[in-house]
Amino acid sequence: MVYLKVRAGDEVATDENLCPVTGPVSISAMLLDVTDPISEVTKLDLKNQFQKAVAQVPKGGLIEVYLLTESEGQPRKTFYGCNPGDGSSADPWTTNPRKIQERWKKAFSDPLEKMVDNADTAKAANHSPIMAGIQKIVVGSLSSDSATRVPRTLYLASDMMEHTDAYSMYRNGTSYVAYEKNQARDRYRTPLDGIGVKVLAFQRPNMPPANEIAEFWLAWVRSNRGDFIGFERLTGVR
Repeated sequence: MVYLKVRAGDEVATDENLCPVTGPVSISAMLLDVTDPISEVTKLDLKNQFQKAVAQVPKGGLIEVYLLTESEGQPRKTFYGCNPGDGSSADPWTTNPRKIQERWKKAFSDPLEKMVDNADTAKAANHSPIMAGIQKIVVGSLSSDSATRVPRTLYLASDMMEHTDAYSMYRNGTSYVAYEKNQARDRYRTPLDGIGVKVLAFQRPNMPPANEIAEFWLAWVRSNRGDFIGFERLTGVR
């Protein structure tokens, strides 16, 4: 009996978001660009990639999901919650694996999948302020003193075609040298220190070559002292 009490006591108390009251053990933020429609195949591939990312989140790790809108610096938060651990991680001697699995699915797995299912819009937007969206998320959620003490990862699901009045890849091209001479460089400067950034790139017709877009964002992330951990082209074109 004493042994069971000790084992049960190893479980950390959680808050209403299923996060440890001592704070999340990691933070993963995902920005979904819904300023333009994506194909069904791309959406399916995105869901698969998203599931892989979620699978890497440890128990007690926080996930935040944001939708990029055409309003600059105003991404919309659609999910905030920690991985409570699924039934496979439950101790059958001190917990109920079935209830834990149901809680994980209802509070964590289902909402995240729904976000990806709804990552589509009826019509194209006039602007795609990716940099401002990243800046808002990083400054608002990933740069606090407590946040910088745990691993942080930022996933960007987008065609990565920055398009604002200040700077537009459609208008200005994908040359990072040219970008550095633009006022947008200081306007969108973002403290990415210690943050891993991975891009899940949508493909669209008549876009610049994928390697040019990847090289631009590699330079942008590194110039802001971030860790560029990958650029992956998703399947499908729209």
